Amino acid sequence: MTAEGPVPSQRLDKWLWHARFFKTRTLAARVVSEGKVRVDGAPVSKPARQISPGVTLTFSKDDRVRVIHVLGIGDRRGPAPEAQALYDDQSPAPASVNPAARGANPRFEGGKHGTGRPTKRDRRQMDRFDGLE
Repeated sequence: MTAEGPVPSQRLDKWLWHARFFKTRTLAARVVSEGKVRVDGAPVSKPARQISPGVTLTFSKDDRVRVIHVLGIGDRRGPAPEAQALYDDQSPAPASVNPAARGANPRFEGGKHGTGRPTKRDRRQMDRFDGLE
């Protein structure tokens, strides 16, 4: 408690939803319950954990680690500009990764016209090469 009054606080799952990190509050609560969110470096497993401006949240979202400094508490889940005013994103820049190294499906470059799916003949040749035939 400060001289001006009580410090505003809000449930962690509700704040993550208001700040538009998760599409539903249920998804936000599930991520917190699974222990995938840290508040000031300490893992949290209760969605009802109260947070206030000044704390730092760390969690994984869309194959990125997000480091978020809370600037304010939201009254509603408003438009994106309003949600972005609630935090300062201190996340490291995403590394540019080769899609093949990331696990994407490799593209077949053979075939009759050089791109697209393999012909029946190409498939047979690949099977022979792999030792399947």
